Amino acid sequence: MDYKTGRPNHIEDALVKIHTQQWFTWTDSKDKVYANLRLTEKIGVKGVMENNPVTELPSESVVNAKLKELQDSFDEKNKDYKLKRALEYPSVQDLVVALYDTDDKAAIEAKRAEIKLKYPKPGA
Repeated sequence: MDYKTGRPNHIEDALVKIHTQQWFTWTDSKDKVYANLRLTEKIGVKGVMENNPVTELPSESVVNAKLKELQDSFDEKNKDYKLKRALEYPSVQDLVVALYDTDDKAAIEAKRAEIKLKYPKPGA
């Protein structure tokens, strides 16, 4: 999920919606791609380890379709000015740097004002 907006942006976002519990794992946790997706043997249910009821992985096309469905739903619910602003606002790192540099702070303030003009509040 995109840390800034909360928009689903990875197949893992879709996988957790396809089945409940931690039914899947990765063969390489640093490279979370479909090719590295595997079923877990056991899942925890109310503190007890049980056999995983999921017996086969969904196809890559099913996972990608679920991700697109989640993204489309998110986009529809968040098509207002707040999301558009959030996508263009300076990063937290830029803001922290601006605290110590007057020139950067002025540039950040100008950028925010520009974005607010570009995406005004409804009725403003």
